Amino acid sequence: VHVASAQAADVSAAVGATGQSGMTYRLGLSWDWDKSWWQTSTGRLTGYWDAGYTYWEGGDEGAGKHSLSFAPVFVYEFAGDSIKPFIEAGIGVAAFSGTRVGDQNLGSSLNFEDRIGAGLKQPNDGIESYSLFYKIPI
Repeated sequence: VHVASAQAADVSAAVGATGQSGMTYRLGLSWDWDKSWWQTSTGRLTGYWDAGYTYWEGGDEGAGKHSLSFAPVFVYEFAGDSIKPFIEAGIGVAAFSGTRVGDQNLGSSLNFEDRIGAGLKQPNDGIESYSLFYKIPI
């Protein structure tokens, strides 16, 4: 019996807090690009596709919102034996169940999901989320 291998995928879960004191809960799925660029003794550039569902708590008017997101993410992995530090950046799209999340007015239910900071429409107060991730290879 021959089993074909699929592209590497990971499932992630995250619990976090926003810069406005709200909580976030996220489930994600990512696919490795399985490509490397600029590979040197210092490290390499690679990346992955990331899709996620996030539940946003906080505030009175904007409590209990949901979002679906999708983004390409570039990763620079530094060379190392047992510990491999990395930095990543990506900009994708996120569809929210409303225009208010907590006390933040996003202006539109369709926004950028970014890891470098950007907005899509005014007014756009933006929202920050700090999370602890756990990723499981599948």
